Amino acid sequence: MKLLFLANRTPYPPYRGDKLKIWHLARQLVKKGHELHLLTFAQNQDDWDAKSKLETVFSSVTQVGLPSWKSALHCLSAAFDPKPVQVLYFQDAAMRTALKDMLAKHAFDAVHVQHLRMAPYLSGNTTLPRILDLPDAFSLYWKRRQSVNRGFFQKQFETLEAARVLRYEPVMKQYELALACSQEDVDYLEETHRTGNVHLLPNGVDLETFAPRDHDYAHNRTLLFTGNMDYAPNVDAVGYFVGEVLPLIRQKHPEVRFVIAGQRPVESVKKLAGPGVEVTGFIEDLAAKYNEASVVVAPLRFGAGTQNKVLEAMAMGIPVVCSHIGFAGLGIAQGEGAFMHRDPQGFASAVCDLLERQSLRETTGAAGLRVMRERFGWEAVAARLEGYFREAVVKVNRER
Repeated sequence: MKLLFLANRTPYPPYRGDKLKIWHLARQLVKKGHELHLLTFAQNQDDWDAKSKLETVFSSVTQVGLPSWKSALHCLSAAFDPKPVQVLYFQDAAMRTALKDMLAKHAFDAVHVQHLRMAPYLSGNTTLPRILDLPDAFSLYWKRRQSVNRGFFQKQFETLEAARVLRYEPVMKQYELALACSQEDVDYLEETHRTGNVHLLPNGVDLETFAPRDHDYAHNRTLLFTGNMDYAPNVDAVGYFVGEVLPLIRQKHPEVRFVIAGQRPVESVKKLAGPGVEVTGFIEDLAAKYNEASVVVAPLRFGAGTQNKVLEAMAMGIPVVCSHIGFAGLGIAQGEGAFMHRDPQGFASAVCDLLERQSLRETTGAAGLRVMRERFGWEAVAARLEGYFREAVVKVNRER
């Protein structure tokens, strides 16, 4: 098939979820003989510089400049446009023109539209088969975000944005298929909007990069959190962990070290650094950092979908303790690579159990590795997406 990928962010380098997923899916689809074209925004010089790398996978790469000042102007239209601010941020006349030109130039078999943020571009009447990859239930993300105590003005904005997202999300009905990355999100969207067209496309993991590296299960002093450290759920998670969970762990394990590894740490994250807490900034070889950990923690209090940090750690056989965010979407039982707890006491207790028992670290890690190999490799995920493309094509042909 000849496929167009319409993405809100330049999908390289693959250091964050929305970039990572497109990059790995595209690589797998090209291996299967499909011809892929990319239309995306470039928001900084790194995005422009990534074009040559993207052209090793995509037959053509078209980027539309979207500096932050331009997005800010787009957001001002929220005063009279009911769309979510997250959607308005990416609404751009130059992108509409570029898309129109590409559709006139190429006879695509189908289009993959990434995220609710890009939904308006192809939500109108068309005979072109379209898939909207959300990738998570965005309204569920905002609903959970509201449950965490925030500043007054931030809380007001989040309440308004959550309502806008919930009202706008049914736009997915205008697409042949919509995708979400966990069964929890799929069920939520169907129950909330009764769309009838939402399917599961799980996040994957690079089983070559995040492969076991003869991990030493004997050490028990290092806790690791990974992620982009300007992403609100991650920022909240590490602050919550250092403030409410880590002190409970140190009652039993005073020597434990907590490492926060991720690019672009905001000031509030940097301030967490101190005795026994390390903030690394960008890590080039993240797999090596996982391999140094005794336990990986993912104490997120809001969000949706599944967490790449959990998938990557499990793929390397490293035991994980996580919150409920994303756990249900994994389709695993307690101890099958990860333990899930919502409250500080339960979370700390699970971490302590793992720190105190090498055998538990080994069995938990082995179980997670098995799950990742069976269900979450990018090759398997791309094969599922390939099937969805064919389903969208059949659906359009049937309706003609």
